Amino acid sequence: MKTTIKKLATVQMGYSFRSRLEVSEGGDVAVIQMKDLLDDNTVDCGGLVKIDMEAVKEHHLAQRGDLVFRSRGSLTTAAVLLEDPGKAVVAAPLLRIRVTKPDKVLPEYLNWYISQRDAQIFLTSRAKGTVQKMISKQAIEDLEVALPSLEKQKNIVELATLSAREQTLLHTLADKREQYISTVLMQFVKGE
Repeated sequence: MKTTIKKLATVQMGYSFRSRLEVSEGGDVAVIQMKDLLDDNTVDCGGLVKIDMEAVKEHHLAQRGDLVFRSRGSLTTAAVLLEDPGKAVVAAPLLRIRVTKPDKVLPEYLNWYISQRDAQIFLTSRAKGTVQKMISKQAIEDLEVALPSLEKQKNIVELATLSAREQTLLHTLADKREQYISTVLMQFVKGE
């Protein structure tokens, strides 16, 4: 079964700040920015900047399970909020995608699906701009998603997570091996 994102979720533009972010130690609202989206397509809530923000509307607040979509640049993928960010807003140009049909799609699955080849080809074809590519809210809403059962979605997410973890470990292992061989060769050169 296939359906569009707009039938599964709401897509909202990130909060547009009129000026540079004024970071405040005692700020009551955290801001999710591009730099908080990790390579593994999750959101790092550990280093969110805090600001003083007057009346922040409820509908602007991010929550666990929301996807934060990179609408600008070469990466057109999303990151999922796996933890509760507290009182936080998503900053523009990021988009926030919130699943409205949890009985049909898991946020983690939707997050995974957006970064897959079919979805990326579709999004690239809908990108606007010559220097800096931009994906519109409309393009995201029109993206078709293949929907297996929730059980299968859960299995896909688990396997994708394990596979990504394996890649990270393999890269770490290769780096360590390279350092080791380099050390051994230097000892050999020095006649140790």
